[in-house]
Amino acid sequence: MVYGATGHTGRFVVAELAARGLATIVSGRDAARLEELAAGRSEVVVRPATVDDPASLDRALAGAAAVINCAGPFAATGGPVVEAALRAGIPYVDVAAEIEANVSMFADHGAAAAAAGIPVVPAMAFYGGLGDLLVTAALGESTAADEVHVAYGLSSWHPTAGTRVAGQVSHERRAGKRVRFTRGALDYHDDPLTEQDWPFPGPLGTRAVIAEFTMADVVTVPSHLDVPEVRTYMSAEAARDLAGPGTPAPEPTDSLGRSDQTFVVDVMVRAGGRERRATARGRDIYAVTAPLAVEAVARILAGRIRTTGMASAGAMFDAADFLRALSPHLSVELPSHSAEVAPAAS
Repeated sequence: MVYGATGHTGRFVVAELAARGLATIVSGRDAARLEELAAGRSEVVVRPATVDDPASLDRALAGAAAVINCAGPFAATGGPVVEAALRAGIPYVDVAAEIEANVSMFADHGAAAAAAGIPVVPAMAFYGGLGDLLVTAALGESTAADEVHVAYGLSSWHPTAGTRVAGQVSHERRAGKRVRFTRGALDYHDDPLTEQDWPFPGPLGTRAVIAEFTMADVVTVPSHLDVPEVRTYMSAEAARDLAGPGTPAPEPTDSLGRSDQTFVVDVMVRAGGRERRATARGRDIYAVTAPLAVEAVARILAGRIRTTGMASAGAMFDAADFLRALSPHLSVELPSHSAEVAPAAS
């Protein structure tokens, strides 16, 4: 079942499920839009539901094997949908990029997921999930690091309406403060934004980024790795796009509905005076979330998991194998772990 199926990312998820030949229940608040999405598709079943009506969620999940929650803001939808999944005894995956919503998911529902032995994977998306998989793959068998850096080299960022609403909710939840993960904890602060250069691998090369442009990786990575410092960075062009009230929503430019946005996610992990890097390249941050979430569900249902209960992507799956399985959606470069390099200045 896909909750929030008619949203921008939800439509990509439904399409990815169809491409894999998986029958899908589409759900959300707007019955008319759900019927429009399902028109002419015999493998799609429509079951409207709202998060303020638990019984409607239970009806929507009846007979489902798993649920992917694509409906933001996740501060409002995450709790009710995961609780419905746990009542139904089925796995839950969401694509939340909201830092506070992900913190709440682990804190409020981790014990119930563990007690039920049901896999629950928050932030199984471009932000939070992909970075966590890259960091975990870069570390190999190690589960500790001194520092983790995740740099997002986006050619642009045309936010969806849902992204803007979720961002406003997060801004209000943290009372306008900024957040970072330092000394092993989230730190809310009023320090101004700063800009620096980041040495992205070629052909992108060194680009200006906004330092401590904090994303969901500060929740997912420390949830299972012993690392006191997790820092994320955003290309300056993309940050300006996101901040601009007049920046339009993404426009489709190919037959799959993807925009022309490209990205490079460059991970740098420092441990014991050594450095490891892992990189992913692709197109359209919203579209690439679909294969991430659907691959997660496919692996959970096939029993290809490393734990049960609440866990981030890097803890739930074989990170390197998962990333390689995403071809052709992603081009990934991972370290061999036999040839590490000395730290480089950042």
